[in-house]
Amino acid sequence: MATTQRQRAVHAATELLGSAGVRALTHRKVDELAGLPAGSTSNYFRTRAALFQGVLDAMVATESPEVEPLAHVRTADELVDGLVDLMDVLTGPLLTTTSARMALLVEAGHEPELRAGLARGRATMARLVRPAFQALGAPSPDFAVDAVAICFEGLFLHALAQHASVDARPHIDLVVRACLP
Repeated sequence: MATTQRQRAVHAATELLGSAGVRALTHRKVDELAGLPAGSTSNYFRTRAALFQGVLDAMVATESPEVEPLAHVRTADELVDGLVDLMDVLTGPLLTTTSARMALLVEAGHEPELRAGLARGRATMARLVRPAFQALGAPSPDFAVDAVAICFEGLFLHALAQHASVDARPHIDLVVRACLP
C-alpha cells in the first residue's frame, strides 16, 4: 500500500500506464489520481523519464519477492510450477503492473533511456532465475532465461491485447524443457 506522496505518485503512474497507456501519463493526471496537490509528482519526478524510472524501480521491488523462490528449485517440474505460479500472479493480482510494463516496452522502442531502464529491471529478474537453470544443468542459462522472458512477454501480450485467458503451463513447460539437457 502506497503511503508516502512519492509512493502514491508511483502507484498512480503505474495505474495510468496499465489502464490507459503511455499517452495518458502526465504529471497532472498522476497528481489527480493519487489525490496529491498539483505539482507534487513533478517535485519527485522532474521529467517523464524520471517518472518512468520510478515506475520501473517499483515494479522490480514488487516483483522480485515473487521471483526469488525460483532460484531454489531442484527439478524441472518445480521450475515449471514456479514459473506458472509467477505468471498467475503477474496476470492476476499484478495485472495492471504487467499492463504498464507492456506499455513501457512499446514506448522503449522510441526512448533509449527507457529501454536501458527496462534492461536493468530484466537483468535483475535474470539474476534471480539464472541459478535455477544453472542448477538444472542448462547448457546456456542466459539463453534459457531469455527464452523464458520472451515466452512471458508473448503470453502477456496475448492476454492483454486479446483479453484472452491462455493456459500458460504448456508453453512454459515447452520452453523450460527445451533449454535443459
